[in-house]
Amino acid sequence: MKKVRFVAPARREFLKEVVYYNTKEPGLGYAFAHEIEEAAVRALAFPNAGTRATRNTMRLIVNRFPFSVIYRPDNEGIVIFAIAHHARRPGYWASRA
Repeated sequence: MKKVRFVAPARREFLKEVVYYNTKEPGLGYAFAHEIEEAAVRALAFPNAGTRATRNTMRLIVNRFPFSVIYRPDNEGIVIFAIAHHARRPGYWASRA
């Protein structure tokens, strides 16, 4: 069975944003988490659905929030390297891949 894996910094980014959005509006963080999960499921089902982010990674835009999931398909599923905000430090995550 294919699976979604996060590198540790990407998991921390994800959890930080969930907390942030829940403090902005109760339940909004859970909506964010749902959209990230939906993007990850799309990437898992269709690994080449995203656009090329770097030579080795893909970018899939998240619905409703200004974020992209940066990932790489592999034999076990996908590895997520970042939950990247569209207006913050472009490419900061590249060393993770």
